[in-house]
Amino acid sequence: MLFFTQCFGAVLDLIHLRFQHYKAKRVFSAAGQLVCVVNPTHSLKYAPTLCAAAQTSTEQGILPPCHHHEAVHDPQLVPCMCPLFSCPWEGHLEVVVSHLRQTHHINILHGAEIVFLATDMHLPAPTDWIIMHSCLGHQFLLVLRKQEKYEGHPQFFATMMLIGTPTQADNFTYRLELNRNQRRLKWEATPRSVLECVDSVISDGDCLVLNTSLAQLFSDNGSLAIGIAITTSKVHNPEAEM
Repeated sequence: MLFFTQCFGAVLDLIHLRFQHYKAKRVFSAAGQLVCVVNPTHSLKYAPTLCAAAQTSTEQGILPPCHHHEAVHDPQLVPCMCPLFSCPWEGHLEVVVSHLRQTHHINILHGAEIVFLATDMHLPAPTDWIIMHSCLGHQFLLVLRKQEKYEGHPQFFATMMLIGTPTQADNFTYRLELNRNQRRLKWEATPRSVLECVDSVISDGDCLVLNTSLAQLFSDNGSLAIGIAITTSKVHNPEAEM
């Protein structure tokens, strides 16, 4: 009986996952687009916001977990870029992707255009949805965060960060698109480098920002589908970065 109960539960989970994929494809009419279902994760490193607490931490002699790469003693090393954890890891930029995948188990999806399907949008803040996106020979980190900038008023913030230098980030343009119930909302911008603090990008509002009522207009049974497209905005010249 226990064996069949567990098998039945696994089958239901599989059916639910397939249904989520179908909904995202139906919303975007995305023949050929890849759909990634992303479950929420509660951050383990909020303090309310790390960059806002940086000055207080410094005065107390504590190095804030969110800091810019200029603060690293060895200029060739960068801190962990995962916004979910206060991770003490440091390494070269080329191995950041391996660290995120192996240590923090962040999935990576390939393709110029994908659909990011965030589930359980009703969960209380702070909550994060994170995925890596590989295309055009580079890796990007998409962060969707539910956070209260004002007490009792949660908002959703979505941004794309290039796992590379700011010079490399200037070569690309990313587009986030919400499309449901005859409504369409687009955000287009140049990605920021992961060498910058994700918390600072969100605090500055330099990203797609949705209040709760607007997010509900585009959500479907607690899930929010975001179409992602990345294009090159400049002719890439590797010699210019050397």
